[in-house]
Amino acid sequence: MTIVLLEALTFGLGRLADAARTQGHHLVLLTGDRSIYRHELSRHGDRVQVVDVDTTDVTACEKALRDIPDLAGLINSTDTWALPGADLAARLGLPGPAPDAVRVLRDKAAVRARLHEHGLSRSGPLDPVTTEVFPLVLKDSAGTSSRAVWLARSPAQRDAALLEAAATPLKGRLIAEPYFEGPLYSAETITWQGETRLLGLLSRVMSPEPLRREEASGFPVAFPDADHAALADWIGRVLAAAGHERGFAHTEFVLTAAGPEVVEINARIGGALVGEALCRALGVNAYDAMVQVALGTRPDLLDHPGNGGTATGFVVVYPRAAGVLEDWTGLDRLPELPGNPEWYPTASPGDFLEHLTDQRSGTGIVLAEGPTAELALHRAQAAAGGIIPVVRVGERVEAPV
Repeated sequence: MTIVLLEALTFGLGRLADAARTQGHHLVLLTGDRSIYRHELSRHGDRVQVVDVDTTDVTACEKALRDIPDLAGLINSTDTWALPGADLAARLGLPGPAPDAVRVLRDKAAVRARLHEHGLSRSGPLDPVTTEVFPLVLKDSAGTSSRAVWLARSPAQRDAALLEAAATPLKGRLIAEPYFEGPLYSAETITWQGETRLLGLLSRVMSPEPLRREEASGFPVAFPDADHAALADWIGRVLAAAGHERGFAHTEFVLTAAGPEVVEINARIGGALVGEALCRALGVNAYDAMVQVALGTRPDLLDHPGNGGTATGFVVVYPRAAGVLEDWTGLDRLPELPGNPEWYPTASPGDFLEHLTDQRSGTGIVLAEGPTAELALHRAQAAAGGIIPVVRVGERVEAPV
């Protein structure tokens, strides 16, 4: 039997291939750009069959899926393909989330409205043009990776953001909501038939304002027992109100002085190296749960004791200027540093790096281990501090036609 991925996150293909094989299945990846997975395929390509197809064309994807013999399940671990994936699973009679539920979860304004209606947020969505609530955030209702996000602390900053947003392609529509201030975390959860388990809390280190670029993370954050239990109860109610009933969720929230406030709910396993952090902290292959959910069975992770692993921290390495990536210096230092630091490249020499305000310009991630998330993050930061992307500054050079 075969499990199919409709695109995927940058990392985790090897873990997923192992999980599929554990369940007695073969893993196939449908992708419109296999270069996105160059790091994972270079290491695990012999265990993943790649089918090249325009994944923005739902009809083409359906044909490719129908051509796969013994198709048992469809996995979609990305935001962009969440709704097409749910629709395709329904068309093919495969286990999957209800498309209407996914449609709500992919709309940040709809989620905000539901949380406000259930008393789980102090505010509903705001009108980005007329609101006088400050500070506020304007963003794409279906955005990802910190793209198309503007912070405004005054009417003048709001008006400037509106002008910039008007010239920015959006995946959804422009929305606004209060800017909740405080440290940012994400709740990593698994849900089955409405039952949710909090697997751990991930710290998020952000760039200074006004940018909101993600710089580093540590997992699992050691909250006091009472606080952890309260957050576990809260996230269960949040996901229920939003309509998330199955699979992983990666919910970003700010711990304000008045309590937690959701930033966004992603109905998937966390991106970057969150999946790897889960595996190492729990001492199991967390991707087994993804395969089990795709097959329509209760994930074992709901009942896992939740110990036996190690904490991790990871840091994204960004260039200091836009240009063509040529190489990195400092990677040879990693074996000599504490925490067993590892390098996960997200760009390749020859790539043009231009989006310095969000995650698209990240060139790679350093992951390190430790007995606590705090110590692991310190080790990752020490390792990442010596890695410098070598960038040839200049304009993009287009290849001749």
